[in-house]
Amino acid sequence: MPSRPSAAAVSNLMRMVGSSCSCPAHSGHSGAALVGTAAHNHGHSHSHKRLASAAMERPEYAFEMATSTVRVGAGATQEVGMDLANLKAKRVMVFTDRNIAKLHPLKAVSESLERAGINFSVYKDVRVEPSDASFQHAIDAARAYAPDAIVAVGGGSTMDTAKAANLFAVYRDAQLLDFVNAPLGKGKPIDRTLLPLIAVPTTAGTGSECTGSAIFDLKDKKAKTGISDRALRPMLGIVDPLNTRSMPQQVRLASGLDVLCHAVESYTAIPYTRRGPAPANPLLRPAYQGSNPISDIWSSKALRMVAESLPRSVANADDCEAQDAMTLAAAYAGIGFGNGGVHLMHGCSYGISGLNASYCHPQYNTDHPLCPHGISVAITSPAVAEFTAATSPDRHLEVAAILGADITNAKRDDAGTILADALRRFLFDLGVPDGISAFGFTSADIDPLVESILPQHRVLKLSPRQTGAEQIAGILERSLKNY
Repeated sequence: MPSRPSAAAVSNLMRMVGSSCSCPAHSGHSGAALVGTAAHNHGHSHSHKRLASAAMERPEYAFEMATSTVRVGAGATQEVGMDLANLKAKRVMVFTDRNIAKLHPLKAVSESLERAGINFSVYKDVRVEPSDASFQHAIDAARAYAPDAIVAVGGGSTMDTAKAANLFAVYRDAQLLDFVNAPLGKGKPIDRTLLPLIAVPTTAGTGSECTGSAIFDLKDKKAKTGISDRALRPMLGIVDPLNTRSMPQQVRLASGLDVLCHAVESYTAIPYTRRGPAPANPLLRPAYQGSNPISDIWSSKALRMVAESLPRSVANADDCEAQDAMTLAAAYAGIGFGNGGVHLMHGCSYGISGLNASYCHPQYNTDHPLCPHGISVAITSPAVAEFTAATSPDRHLEVAAILGADITNAKRDDAGTILADALRRFLFDLGVPDGISAFGFTSADIDPLVESILPQHRVLKLSPRQTGAEQIAGILERSLKNY
């Protein structure tokens, strides 16, 4: 095997992911806290400085549940103009891509804004799978136009681009990397109120209408990264299934697989009590906190909906019931992973997408190589399941059963194999490419992929198992071929 990334890189990652605690709050007891309480004074006088110091040393004991307001209904897009009028918006910027610009969703939004007498401008240059350059182009446009509200009409790429434009329209002097997740960026917290952002998703996948994340390719590092902060969340997500009717089959597939992995990863992430120390200030508590009792509910429900509806949606463009269920599943999973987080499937996907040099997935109208996000995430899911199952075998068996596996006489020690096989069957039946070798990767590419994946601290630290270069390399090796 060729040499791996440096020991320093591995050591740094281990420090990020290796923390744990024996707190019972997420180990089957009923006392999990929904809202953190202040440290007890016990009659003593403590300075704010000492309280902050104590908080830094204390294991995490609380989690937060934050999401956008979500409006669901066929035809609900027609209300967006009234929403903006209610906000007294005078200068709205609408973000979309050149494909959606020709279709029903943008037409419905534009007509609604016109009926409400809203002045607006449409930005059509969103890049599918955004890059730092495309983010910057959108940011420059937003700063020049100076909107007082923003509407995103499109899939995750459009919603993420609109979030970035919103952020930097408010922080006019900031640089892109100021808020990008460490270590690739400075990871500064957002401490100003952003513009109202209404998200109108046109795919059933990313759940970006419910989350505070904006993901892009950082080209000079050959890695995907992003900005993650609750302040980025749209104030409103309009989940209108009529806006997903124009999705090609392969877009339905890729976006649906993203929902699948959001749900599985959130449900199997490290428990929030083991993520690390409690923050010194609640502002510093990450959006991705680890599995928790509320995220579990949303993720579990989303997973069941995906298992039932995604195969139907992919097989039949006229199965509106299945498509409608997938739009809801995407939002449900968005609420779940938007607070619980994702881990290794997404972490590996960022390297796979970032280093994709030639593969272009069918039915995606782009002028650059493109491995759709949902495809790149799902491709390592069997190998990841094998790796993480020992940490929570019952949860992994539960996921396998939802995907159709018979676990009647299953042994907990076999949970990884059982779930991996269930995932392989699910992906094979949907026609997903056979491993990362289908994108042109070989064993010789494992080292560069590992180096691209290692900096993804935001998600890797939520892996339920300690994860370094050797473990990631093993996952990628096992993912060269899936069938």
